Amino acid sequence: MSDAGAFEPIIEKLLNAIGRDPVKITIGTALLAMLLALNGSGAVTFLVTIPAMITLYKALGMRSTTLATITALSSGTMNLLPWGGPTLRAATALEADMSYLFNPMIIPMVCGLIAVLAIAVHLGLKERALINAGKGQVYTKGGHNIAEEATAEMEALKRPKLFVFNILLILIAILAMIMEWFAPQIVFLLGSCIAILVNYPKLDDQKKRISAQAESAMMMGTVVLAAGCFNGIMRGTEMITAMAEQIVLMVPTAIFGFLPVVIGVLSMPLSLLFDPDSYYFGVLPVLASSAAQAGIDPILIGRASILGQMTTGFPVSPLTPATFLLVGLSGIDLAEHQKKTIPYAFSVTIVMLIVSLLIGSLS
Repeated sequence: MSDAGAFEPIIEKLLNAIGRDPVKITIGTALLAMLLALNGSGAVTFLVTIPAMITLYKALGMRSTTLATITALSSGTMNLLPWGGPTLRAATALEADMSYLFNPMIIPMVCGLIAVLAIAVHLGLKERALINAGKGQVYTKGGHNIAEEATAEMEALKRPKLFVFNILLILIAILAMIMEWFAPQIVFLLGSCIAILVNYPKLDDQKKRISAQAESAMMMGTVVLAAGCFNGIMRGTEMITAMAEQIVLMVPTAIFGFLPVVIGVLSMPLSLLFDPDSYYFGVLPVLASSAAQAGIDPILIGRASILGQMTTGFPVSPLTPATFLLVGLSGIDLAEHQKKTIPYAFSVTIVMLIVSLLIGSLS
């Protein structure tokens, strides 16, 4: 779709509407990701937000890491929704009513989203300062500035007359994923076949387009496969269970009264150690049982957990395939993404934790 120039008219409209102000662009990125995250799927949010915005970021010299960070924070905070994986797992593991678990967290979640918008403004101001100082990111390929380069070959690939068809195809693909008509991989396989047949009917052109995208596609598939194998080994060898038991044993008896606060603080970093199933079905019941013995309502442990464990923490965790999808689409390294995003993700969790304590959601 990028080769065919499907996004160029949209980017031009966006630039005309919001100008070239990085602050407005980062806020727009956050709002777009929040809206898309209503479907409860981080992968779908990344698949739509990153391709739609990255061309705009490149055109202005804004850093891809900023795009990845804002998208991750928006999607992660919205993952607290009742139909999101972590909250649904917590309610199931604790055998609790969903409204009893989630409703007291609505205000903290809203405050978390406000914090994400504040971070988007902060990052937008940083991008603006870099661009004004002539230090904006220069995207290069083969030694050339791709934001400025427009070769005859690239122009030949564009299909402006098929703009309406391509946009309709994109919208239908997004709708098919959100409505769960087909599995995402089926949607993209069918969509890719239709797109390449219509935009590039000649066999030689089709081969060239497939070859041009093959390297990044194979790399992404390999990384996700490796992440799945790593996760499977950790669970199959019961290392996750052993880690959970050791964590409980290490908690001093004196602080059991503050266990919801401790879990709330640790919830986001725990995303780097436990995948959602292992934590919510393995670790959470152990922690909840220990809390109950200390006279603490187990539901408080569930609420504290969803403040960060695979919510704000899932887009930086190496245990979730969606994280690799995010960094792959953004064209950045996982370590680079984690280094920039983890402090902000932890800050959003702390904001929600403080609000939860103030309004009594964890007491």
